[in-house]
Amino acid sequence: MSGAIAAIAVALIGGPLMVFMRRFDRRNTEQHGQSVEILQRLDGKVDRLDGKVDRLDAKVDEHHNDGRKHR
Repeated sequence: MSGAIAAIAVALIGGPLMVFMRRFDRRNTEQHGQSVEILQRLDGKVDRLDGKVDRLDAKVDEHHNDGRKHR
């Protein structure tokens, strides 16, 4: 009889807990997808910014070297 009571207790506690965990897992998966999308957009923006910084650095070096030639 004690085995049956233990099984019922586990079902009463474990059932709702598993439902909660399933909902939590689904929400976590959705949030992970959103995070990946945001990180991909940021990666593209960082790449474009890096290209602009490289061009700006080249322009500054060009002006700096031109100034030395004229002195």
